Amino acid sequence: MIQAVLFDWGGVLIENPVPGLMAYCAGALGVAVTDYVRVHEAHGEAFHKGWIAEEVFWQRVCSDLNRPLPRQSSLWGDAFRAVYRPREEIFTLARRLREKGCKTGLLSNTEAPAMAFFLELGYDVFDGLTFSCAEGVAKPQKEIYEVAARNLGMMPVQCVLVDDRLEFVEGARNAGMKGIVYESFPQAEQELARLGLHVK
Repeated sequence: MIQAVLFDWGGVLIENPVPGLMAYCAGALGVAVTDYVRVHEAHGEAFHKGWIAEEVFWQRVCSDLNRPLPRQSSLWGDAFRAVYRPREEIFTLARRLREKGCKTGLLSNTEAPAMAFFLELGYDVFDGLTFSCAEGVAKPQKEIYEVAARNLGMMPVQCVLVDDRLEFVEGARNAGMKGIVYESFPQAEQELARLGLHVK
């Protein structure tokens, strides 16, 4: 029986921030978006797994792009704030699930400045928060799903992940969870209901 729902952040709880983040950072560094994306992808994994600090990330990115270091104390944090677009209906869904006795959690591949921003927002709808940058592992690695379940006091088999990326949902299934590929609010609500999680 499913007793906990884990929500992805970017792409589920909020509009996908990646295009905006890429454009914002490219603009701040004065480079083409395609050039920034290429270099970001080379160093982004270490950043969102928490293996390197933001300062080191920008040192590597700017070295590859032959650009000066950003003047901001946290360019990534500034970028995230600029593009943050929450989907209030999903937060409301999480709140209603929680009111009905279901555990709710966040499971996100994200970087330390973004995690700090999330914590600043003070959301009160989650029983557990799991961020890749704090765990050193990321979706679709099996370990992070196990950590996320444990953070809710659950076993993976008791959890379902709602995520917009199929590979991350498949990772959840491989870890023993149920998985829903997010397409829209009505679709996610219907699929949760099929698992016995009714909010109406």
